[in-house]
Amino acid sequence: MGCAGSAAAKVEENTKKIHKPKPWKHPQPITPTQLKQMRDEFWDTAPHYGGQKEIWDALKAAAEADLNLAKVIVDSAGIINSNADLTICYDERGAKYELPKYVLSDPTNLIREN
Repeated sequence: MGCAGSAAAKVEENTKKIHKPKPWKHPQPITPTQLKQMRDEFWDTAPHYGGQKEIWDALKAAAEADLNLAKVIVDSAGIINSNADLTICYDERGAKYELPKYVLSDPTNLIREN
């Protein structure tokens, strides 16, 4: 009986809703171009932090998608989101993936370019 309860708890944990991170502020005002550059640099180097490239690709797709599609992507890739905002995730092998807030949402001090 204990095993069945454990399995149900594990399934519930893996099916957490996904939401955007809490509002955050960059140390200095930043333009959309600068933010895009930071994101591109992170995604270009992310596979070097460890884990599987396929999982990093799925996390990138989820980060760039709307919340409903992000949930489908995460579930399809077998990603376990430790935090509902996707800042900390694990793959099925237990590898940890940490995403900075700047790849998941815009800062409060984003300067709109003309």
